[in-house]
Parts: sequence; C-alpha cells; structure tokens
Amino acid sequence: MNSPDAPRQSITYDTHPDHYKHWRLSCDGAVATLTLDINEDGGIKPGYKLKLNSYDLGVDIELYDALQRIRFEHPEVRSVVVTSGRDRIFCSGANIFMLGVSTHAWKVNFCKFTNETRNGIEDSSRHSGLKFIAACNGTTAGGGYELALACDEIILVDDRSSAVSLPEVPLLGVLPGTGGLTRVTDKRRVRRDHADIFCTLTEGVRAQRAKEWRLIDDYAKPQQFAEKVKQRAEQLAAQSDRPANAKGVALPPLKRTIDETGYHYETVDVAIDRKARRATLTVAAPSAAAASSLDGIVAAGAAWWPLLMARELDDAILMLRTNDLEIGTWVMKTSGDAQLVLDADAALAKHQSHWFVREVIGMLRRTLARLDVTSRTLIALVGRDTCFAGTLAELLLAADRGYMLALPDDPAQEPKIALSEMNFGSYPMVNSQYRIAARFYGEEAPIAAAKASIGKPQGAAAALELGLVTATPDDLDWEDEIRIVLEERASLSPDALTAMEANLRFGPGETMETRVFGRLSAWQNWIFIRPNAVGEAGALKVFGSGNKAKFNWERV
Repeated sequence: MNSPDAPRQSITYDTHPDHYKHWRLSCDGAVATLTLDINEDGGIKPGYKLKLNSYDLGVDIELYDALQRIRFEHPEVRSVVVTSGRDRIFCSGANIFMLGVSTHAWKVNFCKFTNETRNGIEDSSRHSGLKFIAACNGTTAGGGYELALACDEIILVDDRSSAVSLPEVPLLGVLPGTGGLTRVTDKRRVRRDHADIFCTLTEGVRAQRAKEWRLIDDYAKPQQFAEKVKQRAEQLAAQSDRPANAKGVALPPLKRTIDETGYHYETVDVAIDRKARRATLTVAAPSAAAASSLDGIVAAGAAWWPLLMARELDDAILMLRTNDLEIGTWVMKTSGDAQLVLDADAALAKHQSHWFVREVIGMLRRTLARLDVTSRTLIALVGRDTCFAGTLAELLLAADRGYMLALPDDPAQEPKIALSEMNFGSYPMVNSQYRIAARFYGEEAPIAAAKASIGKPQGAAAALELGLVTATPDDLDWEDEIRIVLEERASLSPDALTAMEANLRFGPGETMETRVFGRLSAWQNWIFIRPNAVGEAGALKVFGSGNKAKFNWERV
C-alpha cells in the first residue's frame, strides 16, 4: 500500500478481487471462470469511456491479479474459462479513445504489460498444469482476440453475427495487435494469404471459416455453446497434475512505501536519483534461514523469501517502468548472506515438483523475464557486502554489463559470486534459453566451466575468467570507473539504447515471445509516432469522429 504522505501520485499494480471493477473470478472445483464485464466509467485515467467491453491498463492489472490468485490461492483449479458477461460481445480490444489521448510512452508500456500478462497465461499452460479456454460469446476484436489467442483453445459462438478480427490496419493505421499478429502465424499457423485477408477485414471472420482458417478451434450454436465450453474445460482439467485437495496460499498486499527517494519494500529497495536519471535496486537475501522443509515452506506461504522477493521485485519493476520514464539506468545491487540464498535455492530445486514451489519458480521466472524486455540500461555492481548468489546471480546475468570489485591486497575481503543449480535452466528468458547459456551462445566449454563452479564462491579474477562479469576494477579505480560508466550511459540517446539493448539481449534464435517484443520495441514503437496513425488527421486520432484519415502515401 502507498504511504499516506506519498508526495506524488503513482500508478500501482496491486489489487484484490474485492476491488475489481471489470472482472469476476469464480471457482467451481477444477474449473475457474474469469468473466469480463467492463465498467464503462472505470478507466484508470480520465478522458474516455470503456465502451463495448474495451479495456485499458486498469483492466489488465485486474487480469494479472486474477491469474496470480488462481495460481497460488486456488491450486484445485486446473482449467480456466475466459468469457464475457455481455451479450453478443466478448471484447472489442484496447479502448481506442484511450490510445488516442495517451502519450506515446503510455501506449507502448501498456502494450508491453498486456503482452507479458498474456505470455504468463501461456507460461502457466506450459509449466503449471493450467489450461485456458477463450469462450468467445460474441464479437472478439483486436486486443480481445489477442487475449483469446493467448489461451490454449478458442471456442466462438456461431450466432451468424459474432466474428474474430484484428482490425487495426483498416481502422487505426497501426500494427495488428502486436502479439496477436505473431500468434496468428507462430502459434496458430494461419496460412499467410489467409492471414493477409484476415488482418485487413474490418468485419472479421465468422465461425465456420474461422475454424477452417485455424483462427479458432471450435464453434457452437448459442443453445449448445455453454455446454460445449463446460465439457471442454472439464476435459482439459482432467489432464492436469494440479492437486485437487491442497490448501491455497493467500497473497496479502505488499508492504510498500512510496516517497521522494523511491520505493521501499521488505526485501527490495529502490533508490531514485532523479538528477542522474538513475535508480539503484537493492535486493536482499533472507534475513534468516528460509524454510527448507516442504511443511515449513507451505506454512510460510507468501512470506517465504523466494516468493516475497519475487513479488516485491516484480512490483518494483512495474512501478519504475510506468512512473519513472526518465530514469534510464537501473543499477542492480544485492545484500546479505549468500549461503542463505543458496540454501533457499536448494529447497527450490529439491521440492520443485510440489505445486506451490513450482508456482514460486514460475513467479521468479516471469519476474526475471521482465528485466530482459525492459527498456532501461541494466548495470550490475558486485561491490562490498553484496550477495550475487544463485537466484540473485540472475540479476547480474540479466544486466547489460556487470562490474566486480577486486581487492588484490585483501582477497579474503573481496566480494564473491556463487552459482547454484537454479542458474542452469530454471529461469529461461523469453527466448527459451537460460541466461548463462544465452550469455555464451550455447558454447559448451564456458557453460561447463560455469556449471563446475556451482556452490563455490568466485572472487573477481575467477569470475572474470569464467565470463560472469564485464570488468574487475580494483579499490583504487572502482569509484571513478563506475562513475564514468554511469555518466557516459546517461549521456546517450534513450531511443538508440533501447534499440541496441533489445538486440543484444537476445542473440541467435527466435521464439514467438522474442518476435512479439521485438515488434513491440521496433515496429509498434515506430508506427505509434507516425502521422498516419497519430497525426492530427491520423487514423487513431480521427476514429469515431466521422472523418476519414489522411495518409502520407510514401512507403518507408
């Protein structure tokens, strides 16, 4: 919760089902239902109405929270039905008037969070035994169809009017649903010519043809629709290994304070230097031994250090992204006892097949992946009293550069880096590679050398030889060298840095997710500043006014 004397207004990402304005979550045994029934007057910002079940960031924040509740508080749930509480409309997508009045940065960050939430649906399907059905009981357009595409299966009502569509090209002059366009090709394997027609049809494609073109999995007449969805949800639930009788783990509100110096949590601290345009994120190891037995882990619940830290780091990343746009460099630090982190990692590895531990690993995986797609420079500093061990070493591996203090005259006091089993496959990036493998482009020798060091603290010279850090200034040069690095970075174009970092973080090999975020960082970013979309006579600006967009016809 916010400090009552917080000096500035911030968008926050925490909520609770009791406070939802737009979603209803209900659980019936193994099947949960998420019903979208958007409050038109409940926008997260003033200036637009959320008509036709269209959404904004506030709607997506609730969806993200609901998914977290299902993962942790309802282990008995094995399949999730996503549907609408409105007749003849599932979801018309992102609210166009919201996009029309939003800043460029707001639009792009909104799209990024939306895609991360949808990726999270697919992540839970892949790793957690949760399966999702989009029960499209009416028109499903734009971002509404993107949400459906993130589900494992799509069932559309065949009422002679409902259709699926990505109408952004003909209506708005922008890229068809950043993640939607990619999922149509990469996930659903819709043929190129069919996809070309589909993405230029304002009215979309109805049930029978949509199934023939692989845009949906099935359809049903209105009288049979509910029963078909119910049967399929039960069939998918029967395939899951989530426990039927386990007690869920409640997710209480985070203890967060916001003030002029930054954001402050129990295990994460964010100190903001606005003049230097820099934030220092310090993530703390457990203050005492974290529970290691399964009974102790479950009893600790949301207070178990790996989950508490993951939730707080996740929140800090989102807060900084949304509220602190000019803070272009994030300095990553750690503190505490490395052995306590390694012990927690050992518990994660030992009990990873248990539903709760599996969900905690998933939370860590998704949180760390947010760093990889964040348009900020990440610099890790391995200085005195740091704790880059095991899971916390992922912060170093996620950084664009890592600097480690060398103490040639006092090596016993040198900071150390220690890897654990969790660094070798538990936390893949969105390119499906774990960070050490991606760091060395899959080359066997350096990966094997790093793996051989598991559990063995490495000083500066050894860490440099293993390729875990960029440079190791000694104590005489440390302050000056780090100052120069940070000042130089702050002097560079943020646009150029975003493009460079996004390219360098993901090396050879593409996945659907890297294509989604690559298109978001480049194509959508570009389109959103072009006059054909957002100029005074651009398609996004004149939508709903009765006027026709005026395009610059040059192909660029």
